[in-house]
Amino acid sequence: MTLFTIFIKALLIDNVVLMRFLALCPFIGMSIDEDKSIGMGLAVTFVTLLATCVTWPIYRFILEPLDMTFLQILVFILVIAALVQLVEFYLKKTAPALYSSMGIYLALITTNCAILAVTFDVISNGYTFVESVVYALGVALGFLIALLLLAGIRKRLRTSPVPAFLKGTPILFVAAALLSMAFTGFSGLVK
Repeated sequence: MTLFTIFIKALLIDNVVLMRFLALCPFIGMSIDEDKSIGMGLAVTFVTLLATCVTWPIYRFILEPLDMTFLQILVFILVIAALVQLVEFYLKKTAPALYSSMGIYLALITTNCAILAVTFDVISNGYTFVESVVYALGVALGFLIALLLLAGIRKRLRTSPVPAFLKGTPILFVAAALLSMAFTGFSGLVK
């Protein structure tokens, strides 16, 4: 499989939010507007790329040779938690407005199942280090695209006549379901 194919599959065909239904909490919670979506998407991209770059060698060069692969979940979660702390410190110092607007969702990156799924996927798919980084970038940018799409839809929904029983979160899930159905159209893009 070529690097381009891996990237396109991760970005569109197997989109982590719209096709695999992972990371729905930050997807719904941080798609309030485009700025918050971009901030969360970039933070997740940073953590996903670094987590992949750190966990892949740990697994291949430490856990596998020592026959300690049963520690994979624990080690990967610890690595992700440490990286999220770095992002929090950085945002707190450099972008306090973004830091405060992200609120609890920034801490939730630690438990973002999409990031953990990427670290497991690269191992289970047998990707090389470079393929793993390309896959992680595709997944993270796919998450960002999904956030931006829902943010754009939410902007339109603010001025649209939505029935009372669908106002708020219900219409967001309807919109997310329609986005997900639209993304199934990418399934034939790569064989």
